[in-house]
Amino acid sequence: MTPSAPRAPLDRGTIIAAARDLIADAGLEALSLRRLAARLGVTAAALYAHVQDKRDLLRGVAEGEFSLLGDAFDRVAERDPLERVRAQARAYVDVARRRPELFRVMFLFPPGPLGLDVPGDAELPGATRVFATAAATIEEAVSAGLLHAEDALLVTLTFWAAAHGVATVVQLGLAEVDQERLIDEIVDRLLAGYGATPRPS
Repeated sequence: MTPSAPRAPLDRGTIIAAARDLIADAGLEALSLRRLAARLGVTAAALYAHVQDKRDLLRGVAEGEFSLLGDAFDRVAERDPLERVRAQARAYVDVARRRPELFRVMFLFPPGPLGLDVPGDAELPGATRVFATAAATIEEAVSAGLLHAEDALLVTLTFWAAAHGVATVVQLGLAEVDQERLIDEIVDRLLAGYGATPRPS
């Protein structure tokens, strides 16, 4: 009888990676500590040495996903802040399209700078980083006179809501929806509403 391969050491990173794979494969509702433990070949009790509870586990998954989105934002190289707004919106929607179940996990936790009355453990640093990057782009555009608005935070939230709406539509899987055209249409309409000069056609 051939001995089974040794199991990789159990640690927080391994547990979170397995949870991410389980959610991606079977959906957010499929995640439970018992099911995850079975997938890892350990008891559910063994997981508690590395994660506090299911919410802590979901925080770890969400942080990893926001890290990927933050990296995508960091790769946006456009110097024009309006072009960065467009590119960031596309990156946001692309994450939702490629990883729909994991995208759901991301928004169980809010970013920090919104002034929301949430429990102390609710804020997610990765979400805060991504939101701050988007907010800085909007603030640069407002400061340069490319967007006309008094409240840059409100403008940032408006573009976030628009991108999230497109992401939701894209996740419906409607074959006739052109993702790129839809996000460009909505972002360009918003930019025009804030006084930005339309892009040449």
